Amino acid sequence: MTDAPRRASGGSARRSAPSRQYRERVEGSIEARVSHEVDRWLAWLPRWRPGTHRARVRLCQRCFGSPILVAGGLDVDVPHPVQHAFSMRMKGIIDTAVDDYTARNLPMLHREIRLAEERKARRPYRAGEGLEPEFLGLDLDPAPAPDPPFLFTLSGLEADAAAENAEPAPRPFTLEEKEALREEVRLADEFAKQLGRRICVELAQHRERIGVAVARIVEPQIAELLADLDRELDAPGWP
Repeated sequence: MTDAPRRASGGSARRSAPSRQYRERVEGSIEARVSHEVDRWLAWLPRWRPGTHRARVRLCQRCFGSPILVAGGLDVDVPHPVQHAFSMRMKGIIDTAVDDYTARNLPMLHREIRLAEERKARRPYRAGEGLEPEFLGLDLDPAPAPDPPFLFTLSGLEADAAAENAEPAPRPFTLEEKEALREEVRLADEFAKQLGRRICVELAQHRERIGVAVARIVEPQIAELLADLDRELDAPGWP
């Protein structure tokens, strides 16, 4: 479905990969962006505390098996909130660069994204809006439990608000538009993968200070949590 005017396919749809000049400009700025976001993550890390209220019941699709976490040395024996805060900051670099590339080179996809964002912005309630990177992409609500259901959930409120303010569906794509949009999506995905690989290369320069921070800030808190658990299990009143 789309609001976009019809466009001819063919040569205009089959756009080439990013130009050499544009790719060089982006790659030249990736080093600075990665360094900046690693700095921000390191500044946030002292505020992290181990969670004790509930465990995740589903694997995080953004973090599980992430090559970015592997490149940063955060893929093994690191709590998920620490991983997630890092991976979402790196994802922000990719998202910003892909948005810029799309706006410059992929007019049909850019228009569709802009229209979708405008429709979303007109909703009266957006539960995930304005969150810090460490909270982006996480479940908004607790996992369902066998107890009596919650009176409400944030995702439920968002769905109700969207239903009450539903807009007419945009007109369908023509076959030519589908082909053109599919090609632009492919180019955007290809560009995002190139950026991801570039970020992984750059993170090799930061592995040492990332590891030092984890050893200094994260590991002592985990050790203290495990020691508290041992003391509680050894207490005389423990069943």
